This record gives sequence, structure tokens and C-alpha cells, in this order.
Amino acid sequence: MSDQKIRWGIISTANIGMKQVTPGIMASEHSVVTAIASRSLDSAKAAAAELGIEKAYGTYEEMLADPDIDAVYNPLPNHLHVDLTLKAAAAGKHVLCEKPMSMDVADAERLRGITNDVLVTEAFMVRHHPQWHRALEIVKSGELGELRSINVVFSYYNADPNNVRNMADIGGGAILDIGCYAVTAGRYFFQGEPSRIVSLIDRDPSFHTDRTVSAVADFGNGQQLSFMISTQMVGKQTVEILGTKGRLEIMIPFNAPKNKPTAILIDHGHNHDGSLTRREILPACDQYTLQAENFALAILGKRPLDYDIEDAIKSMKILEALVTSEKTNGWVNI
Repeated sequence: MSDQKIRWGIISTANIGMKQVTPGIMASEHSVVTAIASRSLDSAKAAAAELGIEKAYGTYEEMLADPDIDAVYNPLPNHLHVDLTLKAAAAGKHVLCEKPMSMDVADAERLRGITNDVLVTEAFMVRHHPQWHRALEIVKSGELGELRSINVVFSYYNADPNNVRNMADIGGGAILDIGCYAVTAGRYFFQGEPSRIVSLIDRDPSFHTDRTVSAVADFGNGQQLSFMISTQMVGKQTVEILGTKGRLEIMIPFNAPKNKPTAILIDHGHNHDGSLTRREILPACDQYTLQAENFALAILGKRPLDYDIEDAIKSMKILEALVTSEKTNGWVNI
């Protein structure tokens, strides 16, 4: 650590890192991006030049051996998340690992061997956005009454056979890519864990990925999470929270723009045309910067770590149960 700033290394030149997460980290007050690594030194140098990063490495291992790196961001394809996170932790680097943390529960549980001196967290930037914080505040206030249902829709269209999201053997498909967001929304706003889940899955005949998934999760006490996710459907995203006295909708819950305000709608059912709906506007912010800043502050000991390895394992148990439900054609206890 240098001058109370966490020195970051970026693993790979993946698009999400180059376009969203790395610029977000660079804008964090307590962070500085020191290096970027790729399997190609030329690619690493080009990325470093584009983003103004000091060091470039032609292998991940070289960067992990750099004593001037405190933490790394790992946006590799899903099947490489755990292996590279373990290597980074063994080198004494804290790790912000892109979601999902692993391919399955057994894969995630390997992370339990990481020493407590190294912090590891899953990169769910949405949990750091003020719109999610405000929505939870409203839920806890009782304005919506007793919470009953959370409905999530998250879809996009991608039929590119060369895209990692369509490669089943390395963790492609809707469940791991965006189902994790729906599950996170349920766990976050219900402030609990589901006891069982059931799914309906449609698989692409060529890619063999889960391209459209519907599911219902039972959180107990009459609380249900229902969601529909798809990698081959018109783009749509929403989180709707319904209680006995009102409902709340987050308009852009997952890909909130960093340069535009976001909106939350609160409606108490006085009519059906939405004319009495209250709209709360949240100022523009970069959720990737907030994520990096919170993780940096946790490394510096200035705040507790928001979400740890055990949290990621809980999420993976739910995601894995979706596939088990498909195979058994029924409810799966979690």
C-alpha cells in the first residue's frame, strides 16, 4: 500500500474490465491501477497505453509476483475464476473477482482455504449503488407493508458463437451470467436465504447453454422470488418489490448508467394507471467506482468487508439448485 492507496493489478484485457470496471477503479479515491496483465504482452501493452497504466505483463503470474500490487481484479471467463483467485491469494493479493465467483458449489468451496489476511469478494457492483440502498431503506421502513414478492426480469440478445457467454463448457449461459443478479436481488431485499427453488430451463440446441430460465424461490413466511432471465430475448431489466401496502420498482437495477440519474418508483395501489406513483430520483454515480472504493477501504481496515467468500458460496448453492431442478423436474431444497 502506498500513501493509503490500494495498488491494483488487472488480470486480462477483458472488455468488461477495459470499458467499465478498470476505469471505475481508477476513479476510486483510495485506489490506483498500477499494472495490467494478459496472456499476450502486446495486448497488455496496448491496454496499458489506452488506459494510462504504468506496467504491462505478458503473463498473469508475472504480475502476481510484483510486490507493488496489493489487490487484483479478476474478470477471466467463469471456469478460471477460482484458479486465478487462489493463485492471487497465495501471492498475498486481495481479490475482487467478477461474478459468478465459480462454476459450481464445489468449485467455490475451494476458496475457503484462503487465509483471513487476504480479502476476497464477488464483484456485484449493484449492491454498492445508492438506488439499491434507498430501495432497501424503503423496504425496511415498512412503507410497502409486509414483503411478499420480488419479481425480476433480466434479458439481452446474444447469439454469437464466439462469445464466452455462449460457451457451455466454460460457464456460459443465462444462469451464471445474469441469473446471479436475480438471486442477489432476492437475497438482498428479503435479507435472507431461500429454502427451496424450482426452475424451467430452455437450452440452445447448438450452444447447449441455458438461454431462457424461469424460476420461483421460496424464502419462507410467504415470501417468493420469481424471475425470468434470457440471453436470447429482447433487452429488458427490472426489479419489482411488492408488499401488502405498496410496491417498489427499480427502473434500471443492473446496468445503471454512470452519467445519468436513476429512478425508483413507489406505488400504493390507489389506482391502476400509475398516475399516483411516486418517483424518487437518485443522482448519477459510477457503481464500479463505489465497489472499488468500498473494497479498498476494507483492505485498508477503514470499514468491514461487505461480502465475503461465504456469501458467494450461498449464492452459488442457489444457482446450482436451478440446474438440479431441471434434472429432477421439481423443487430442490437448498
